[in-house]
Amino acid sequence: MFKTLNDFKRSFNTELSRPSRFDVYLFPPTGLLSSYSTYEMVYRCENAQLPGRTFATADQRTYGPIEKYPYLTTYNDLDLTFIVSGDMREKYFFDDWFEYVNPKNTNNFGYKEDYSTDLLINQYDMSNNMTYSVRIIKAYPMSI
Repeated sequence: MFKTLNDFKRSFNTELSRPSRFDVYLFPPTGLLSSYSTYEMVYRCENAQLPGRTFATADQRTYGPIEKYPYLTTYNDLDLTFIVSGDMREKYFFDDWFEYVNPKNTNNFGYKEDYSTDLLINQYDMSNNMTYSVRIIKAYPMSI
């Protein structure tokens, strides 16, 4: 395909995607809205591993070699790294959200429809033009 290094370099018509140019719009779960005065929060994200999608497959053999057939779409976990301000407000928010999912004093998990929410992840190029956007539905923190 590429005969020389210069051929490879010329194949890039635009700059490469940057792993550190994201912002995340977060819509707090309704149970946390009383603690936070905004319906929509924007966080600076220094690293995002965008969600992947795969097929679960089943092996089937009718005649000849075994073939794989998809039967279910699965989604990978989302990994976000946020920039935390000096007053630690981002950390406090995620700690509160984690506590809302599973309070330490009862150890009873809430209902997913109560603690999950939507995220909007935007990626930008070096000129701050949005190059990609994805909405994550029913997200919640799994680790902090």
